[in-house]
Amino acid sequence: MALPPLPSLPLSLPAAALALAALAAFLLVLICAIAHVTAKTMPHKDAGCRKGSAPNIHDPATRELSVVVPSYNEENRLPLMMDEALDYLEKRQKKDPSFTYEVIVVNDGSRDQTAKVAKEYCKKYGSDKVRVISLEKNRGKGGAVRTGVFSSRGKKILMADADGATKFADIEKVEEGLKNLQPWPKGMAISCGSRAHLEKDSIAKRSYFRTLLMYGFHFLVWFLCVKEIRDTQCGFKLLTREAALQTFSNLHIERWAFDVELLYIAQRLKIPIAEVAVNWTEIEGSKLVPFWSWLQMGRDLLFIRLRYMTGAWKLEAKKCN
Repeated sequence: MALPPLPSLPLSLPAAALALAALAAFLLVLICAIAHVTAKTMPHKDAGCRKGSAPNIHDPATRELSVVVPSYNEENRLPLMMDEALDYLEKRQKKDPSFTYEVIVVNDGSRDQTAKVAKEYCKKYGSDKVRVISLEKNRGKGGAVRTGVFSSRGKKILMADADGATKFADIEKVEEGLKNLQPWPKGMAISCGSRAHLEKDSIAKRSYFRTLLMYGFHFLVWFLCVKEIRDTQCGFKLLTREAALQTFSNLHIERWAFDVELLYIAQRLKIPIAEVAVNWTEIEGSKLVPFWSWLQMGRDLLFIRLRYMTGAWKLEAKKCN
């Protein structure tokens, strides 16, 4: 007895492969179109150019170092970081009176007593050494750092997290990294603190899920944006004033992925970047929500690449006075 014939497939394999390729191409074009259409212009585009009595990144530097500390609901962790940083800076100034500094705490719309805590240091050290800038609404770490950078007076500008996870004295390590990049093209260079050397120990303490998210994020950073820096997310970065002006004036991302766009811009502008190992300890109280924050960062990484690729975002050269 003959077996009934098998039902014919609606599409041959080559035709199915072609259809899938067409679908993938359509989705890619659609994502590019969405990324382009939804791209926002920089709300800060002219913020650094405004004239007035307040310090401005476009003005000549009047300090050796500016330390920008973004702070959101950090009333508990901020004091330890500020005590360590200011103790180091004061001792350094006593050894070298020509060394001048300022610490800028940017209160990013905190709902706790962060601003009050920060202002106590203004009283103790003087408003010339410690300044507090308060944002009415939370803009995200990138937005807070940019606000502080635009108001800085230093020849060099250090980003430092409010949790004090990085030992502040390691500023000497990133300074050495910056020095080793000389001569700086057009006065621009960046030295990034890095925790890459601690990766094996951190993996041993993380869940498999968080480790998977970490590796996925690192792959997307490498594949889409930044290939030469292993740890883009360490909050301890030192920039020359000119490098800070050029990168932050072109920055769009205001949340967690802003570090990646910052370094992507630096690479596009051919700004030399050093990566330097620093001492780092995980401090409780992180504002990073593992799954949703990583998901948001993944989306931002894709949009960073697509928006620059499609011309929705363009790099513009800025000039210091």
